[in-house]
Amino acid sequence: MFNFLNSLSRKSKRIIVLCVDVTLLPIALYVAFVLRYGSLFPYWALEKSWMLFPTVTVLGALLAVGLGLPRVKLKAFENRSISKIGICSIGLISIAIISSYVFKLEAPRTIPIIFGLTFLILSSGIRLLGQLVLTKAYGKNTPHKRVLVYGAGSAGSQLAAALSQTPELKPVCFVDDNPSLAGLIVSGLPVYSAKCIEKTIKERRIDRIVLAVPSASKARRKALIRELSQYKCEVLILPSFLDMIDGKGLVESLEPVSLEDLLGRSKVELNLPEVAQSYKDKTVMITGAGGSIGSELCRQLMSCEIDKLILFEHSEFALYAIERELNDIAENLDITLISILGSVTDAVVVASTIAEHNVQAVLHAAAYKHVPLVEMNELAGLRNNVIGTRVVAEAAFKANVERFILVSTDKAVRPTNVMGASKRLAELVIQDLASRSKDTLFSMVRFGNVLGSSGSVIPLFRDQIARGGPLTVTHADVTRYFMTIPEAARLVLLAGSFARGGDVFVLDMGKPVRIADLARSMIQLSGLSVKDEDNPEGDIAIDVTGLRPGEKLYEELLIGGDMLTTPHSKILRAQEGKLSEIEVATILRELVTASDTNDAILGRAIVERWVDGYKRANVSGA
Repeated sequence: MFNFLNSLSRKSKRIIVLCVDVTLLPIALYVAFVLRYGSLFPYWALEKSWMLFPTVTVLGALLAVGLGLPRVKLKAFENRSISKIGICSIGLISIAIISSYVFKLEAPRTIPIIFGLTFLILSSGIRLLGQLVLTKAYGKNTPHKRVLVYGAGSAGSQLAAALSQTPELKPVCFVDDNPSLAGLIVSGLPVYSAKCIEKTIKERRIDRIVLAVPSASKARRKALIRELSQYKCEVLILPSFLDMIDGKGLVESLEPVSLEDLLGRSKVELNLPEVAQSYKDKTVMITGAGGSIGSELCRQLMSCEIDKLILFEHSEFALYAIERELNDIAENLDITLISILGSVTDAVVVASTIAEHNVQAVLHAAAYKHVPLVEMNELAGLRNNVIGTRVVAEAAFKANVERFILVSTDKAVRPTNVMGASKRLAELVIQDLASRSKDTLFSMVRFGNVLGSSGSVIPLFRDQIARGGPLTVTHADVTRYFMTIPEAARLVLLAGSFARGGDVFVLDMGKPVRIADLARSMIQLSGLSVKDEDNPEGDIAIDVTGLRPGEKLYEELLIGGDMLTTPHSKILRAQEGKLSEIEVATILRELVTASDTNDAILGRAIVERWVDGYKRANVSGA
């Protein structure tokens, strides 16, 4: 029966609801006569007032349709919907009174009032009953998770009400820091003290904890997240109400706890007016526009009032995806969007693109960056990362482009892998051009690991958790610096406004994070436990696989120790050693030879000769 009702179209469901309301109209009027005269069958009164029944039925049906009562979903039936029925009841009272005068009926004037109140009770009651029956029916065979709501304030109580309408989730209780709330009943659920949370989780068999304190400070929320993550429950966090005004429901707005909260530092605010002013009314070209950093650069540039955005990308699908995402935004902001499918190693395409569109700023984010893959395909990595950078930078140099920013990596500092070495060679190319350029400001930006980017450890861990583990860590002591994609993109844009020529910009990212600790936190935040010697019955193990070819235990951001400040306290500028024009030309000539002859030995020899501090990692003892 319930499957049949669920399969009906929305129009059919509305017709059924309307039929129920129309049926209730004469019933409510009959009940009004019964209550007023105190008789179950007041025939004498009904005979004198029979015209009321067809009148209120027809006009009442039209009123219900006009107020939209049939469109109210049972699952969403709450106070506002009851208010609509109340307005309808007032309208019915008015219809009954006016009809009595028009037809000169002798019915008591209290009949319309009793009729309206009766309809309100019957219509609301039958909807509430239907809501209860449907919720029970749909949830009967649906596995549900038992939810503990942390925070018994207004946000928590509203969340509990929303969760109660979701078959997959069952709110069980509240936990709150306020001791005066302990023992009370809020929204039909008991409130427990935060001091007893561990006992509460065990006794109430909690599967999921929702942190519903959107007004709490960031520091307080971080402390709660760390505390709750130790329990064998999935932890979700309710965003602020400002974050939910995009039309999503309260339940849909729940989001997993951000891993950024566990990375040992606060988000770096990089919003400065110089960014927008540096790119306002400019034509900007982004290479690698479909990648993690490139696509975020595109999004942030949309708010800088640029004139034209050139998306340069060698992956057809990635270019299609970012173009589709930005099309409507660009049209609304009157920004011209140009998509170019091509490789950064194609000098003709790159130069013609810059010249044809009169590009004024180039953000070079195109690169091969997966360390093990580049290590196995070293010539491809050197060709794309070094020769490709030379092609784009020289085209910008010859076209007198105002700004050129190279997106680099911390792996370029004393690298132990070809990927890092290729990025350091790319930096040397940019440093050389910067020393000879009078019109174009060349600069570089070094990142740590970017959360959520392609090749990042975070998506890998998520996939491994979804498959049931184990999580693979290459070494127990491996550490990395982390930053968010928005931070990385904003740093690139800021570099363009701070650049003086030949600069290397780095972000103060706090302390590095142990990858093993990150893996453990991700397991716990997924509601699971780590399987190890101390907990052999745990859910997911962490396996140490050994360092991969070219991988370092820890990364650095600077080759030398010379640091200069910038207008932003968290952004530093490094002035590092460079090669002469002749030396850079030699490197490029030899790389072209190695690429054209497919000579990997020559490619490796170039790296070992010219990259300062390069040393192949020894992973035999890992």
